[in-house]
Amino acid sequence: FLAICCLSILILKLPTPPTEPDTPRVVNGVEARPNSWPWQISLQYGRNGDCRHTCGGALIATSWVMTAAHCIDLNLNYRVVVGKYDLAEAEPSAKAYFPARKGIIVHKHYNPVLLNDIAMIKLLACVPAPRTILSNHYPCYITGWGRLTSESPVPRPLQQALMPVVNHETCTQSDWWGVSIRSSMVCAGGDRVGDSGGPLNCKNSAGVWELHGIAGFVSGNGCNYIKKPSVFARVRTHHHTSLHKTMMNN
Repeated sequence: FLAICCLSILILKLPTPPTEPDTPRVVNGVEARPNSWPWQISLQYGRNGDCRHTCGGALIATSWVMTAAHCIDLNLNYRVVVGKYDLAEAEPSAKAYFPARKGIIVHKHYNPVLLNDIAMIKLLACVPAPRTILSNHYPCYITGWGRLTSESPVPRPLQQALMPVVNHETCTQSDWWGVSIRSSMVCAGGDRVGDSGGPLNCKNSAGVWELHGIAGFVSGNGCNYIKKPSVFARVRTHHHTSLHKTMMNN
């Protein structure tokens, strides 16, 4: 498991991966290179003696994970697996952490409409600089173990796909997502290979990877549906203060 160092409490910069991600400008999902997205985690829950993958997430500090609030059921026992690549294989690089239930903190303003769809689990992805807004078509990547089609099984190796950003002005148009999209959300198109809670990874102009979103929801008509890009909870300035307080008080 690669130790990831935190450069700042409020602005967390992603480390240089031990293996640089292969990031071709193609939309279709492909298998990721092992160790190329080291902040990606597998959130798993126990049932009948087995641990089952349920959501993705991102390691944002040495003892903190960010995932989607709708992934959390406080009646379940979770573990976070860091360094995972193939869900069906026992891997020396994978290490499991078992959070205390009081260490699972759902955003206080989360509701089932998927507003503020963020949760923290106490246990280095990168929060973008304040007021960073990505331009239309900015190339970002989603990672995770989401189904490649509605009928396919969960893939074993970690997947990645190009997810060009759809700006707020476009995504809120009436024939797109319209009023369903709030300023606390970010839209990105392309094939959804990541699963709920997984990171939207974007490289800034300095060549540093940043975490800009946490995977939330897609159209009921399926992934990559016309004018219905995937929707992510935006990781941005107004979350910095609450994240800082949560991490400092727990």
